[in-house]
Amino acid sequence: MTDEEADDRSSPSRIQSPELRAEASRALVWVSVIGLVVLAVYIAQPLLVVFGAMVFAAMIDGGARLLERVLPIPRGLRVGLVLLLTVAFFLWLGFFAGSQISREAAQLPSIVQAQVRDLLAWLNSRGIAIDQSQISSISGTVMSGVGTVTRAIGGIFGGLATIFLILIIGIYVALEPQLYERGVAWILPRNRRKEFHITADRMAYTMRRLMAGRLVGMVFEGIFTYILLAWYGVPMAALLAILTALLAFIPNLGAFVSGVLMVLVGFSGGVEMGLYTIFVYALVQAFDGYIIIPMIAKKTVDLAPALVLAAQLIMGILFGILGLFLADPLLAMIKVMLERRAERAEARETAIRDASPQAA
Repeated sequence: MTDEEADDRSSPSRIQSPELRAEASRALVWVSVIGLVVLAVYIAQPLLVVFGAMVFAAMIDGGARLLERVLPIPRGLRVGLVLLLTVAFFLWLGFFAGSQISREAAQLPSIVQAQVRDLLAWLNSRGIAIDQSQISSISGTVMSGVGTVTRAIGGIFGGLATIFLILIIGIYVALEPQLYERGVAWILPRNRRKEFHITADRMAYTMRRLMAGRLVGMVFEGIFTYILLAWYGVPMAALLAILTALLAFIPNLGAFVSGVLMVLVGFSGGVEMGLYTIFVYALVQAFDGYIIIPMIAKKTVDLAPALVLAAQLIMGILFGILGLFLADPLLAMIKVMLERRAERAEARETAIRDASPQAA
């Protein structure tokens, strides 16, 4: 025995019992796991901003790849063209439709409040006693509670600052996605890099398809809703169409909110108009749910509606509106990762079974 080993054995910090050393090792593992969980919770908000930038980058990348089919120009120019067309659309929306939409948006709250009062009065006339002050109190309590939670953990989600960060990071990633993928792969062990590239490629492909399908659904719902509402003369047709298109990005909850607003505005013009808005909402959602969404799901990730709704509720409570918007893409990426992991496990089992007869 060397002098160093003797000193090590006599050290007061050394645990002599093998059983105690094993238990101390297990305790160290659990402490490390808890520390990583606490760290993940602490940095969850910035990570969600980065993930939002990845979603935005996937949209830009999808548009650039689509342009590549008709414009064989460098990738940087295609990305710039996609961004230019996006900015041009929002400028057109602001300059040409902004005044009308702003007037309609100013009138929308009063119309919704009036319709809610009429609904409560109708229920009271049918013997269903509902106190409007109680409804207002309950809704105010709920909204203040949600606001407290989101303010407490909102942190970096500061409105325009968050949007700016998502846009800037997303543009950088969209310009050179391979650069950042190689950077992440570089910090991984060498034997895991190939698997990382395979999983990252599948995630990127799924994200592009998912976002492309979501944008197609948004465009369809917005245009179709505007045509049907404007044809019948429903007030605020342009505003309702834009809200329907934007809320279509959020599955399940978005359709419900836009439908409620559409019906409330419709009944402000009479019973017939209200029934017509119900028909329009049902028609748009049926076409989107039975034709567009199944076509998209076949090419992307087919997520269970209940699972998506649960993820939206959890992410919405934890991170506010940004978590609500990103719940569906995040769930899709988790599913892709788990599917790839299952494929690897199945491939290992197959290799073991194939090697067993040869070994025998």
